[in-house]
Order: sequence, then structure tokens, then C-alpha cells
Amino acid sequence: MANEKKPGLIRRLWQWFWRPSRLALGTLLLGGFAAGIIFWGGFNTGMEMSNREEFCISCHEMRNNVYEEYMETVHYNNRSGVRATCPDCHVPHEWVPKMIRKIQASKELYAKIFGLIDTPQKFDEHRLTMAQNEWRRMKSNNSQECRNCHNFEFMDLTAQKTVAATMHDQAIKNGQTCIDCHKGIAHKLPDMTGIDTGY
Repeated sequence: MANEKKPGLIRRLWQWFWRPSRLALGTLLLGGFAAGIIFWGGFNTGMEMSNREEFCISCHEMRNNVYEEYMETVHYNNRSGVRATCPDCHVPHEWVPKMIRKIQASKELYAKIFGLIDTPQKFDEHRLTMAQNEWRRMKSNNSQECRNCHNFEFMDLTAQKTVAATMHDQAIKNGQTCIDCHKGIAHKLPDMTGIDTGY
């Protein structure tokens, strides 16, 4: 009997794993719960940090091109003091669409990392493609980001200028969305020569 070997460390851990005591099981559950909270908090913090204008313009491609154009528009500086930032227009507020948009943005990071848009000339060469991708995305979600602030239901057409009121009334009747008419609202339009703009 004295010559019997005690089970090895690996075997004891294996047995404990498959037959944990109540204390070990409780520790495992509490540890998993705490780890889940830390992960979720870190994930959401990362999402919010990457959803700030400072993050968007940290790349010189954005800061030196579209951001400078945006600073000349009513979305940047206006009589009411309300500013729409990059994520307000380019990132959905709802969680699932936001995650989808973040995944799509990885393609944009690829373009930055590999220098496809790292000079003003290269940026302008790809401007039409990038714009069409964004217009298509906004058309498919009924310009949701625009409608977070501008909504046909809440517009007082009588307070608008005649041309704007007429166009908005027509857009409502035709089932159009913001991006159908407002493609150049915050950025310079790309060269559209020979391009069908009927999205």
C-alpha cells in the first residue's frame, strides 16, 4: 500500500476540472461573470473611442481632405450652434448596424495602411468610388444618420424657403430619402462626368 503512487498534478487538475467542488464552481462562475463585465466594458469603451471625431481625423487622409471641406459647411458652423460630427453622419446609432459599419470600416483601414489614399491626388482618384459606396449605404438604410436629426415628419414646410419646401414635399410624395438630393452636403462632390447618379 505504501508503494502506491499518488496521482500526478495533471491528473488531479483534470479530475478537479470534471468534478469541481461547489466552492470551485462558484469561483468559476463569479470569475467568468467579472471577466464578462470587464470585456464588455472594454469593448464598449473601444467602440466609443473609435466613434469620436478626433479618432476619425487622426489619419491625415481625412484631416487634410474631407475634414477641411466639412469645416466650410453648415454642419460644422451654423446659427444654431449644433454640430454634426463625422460619426453622426457616417456611423449608425443602433448597435447592430453600428457593428456592421465598423466591420465595413476595416476595408477603409486597409486603404490607409497600404497607401491607396495617402496623398491628395490618390484620395481624389478614389473619391468617386468612396462616395458611391457611402451613398449606396445611406440609400439602403433610408438615410438613417440624416434622419436622426432631420425628419420629414417633423419638418414645418411652411417655415422653409419656397424651393426647399417644394423639393421636400416632392421627396415625401416620391418616397425619396435625404441622400437622393443632398450628395454634396458636407463634402466636395467627386468628378461625376459620365456617371449615372440615379441611386
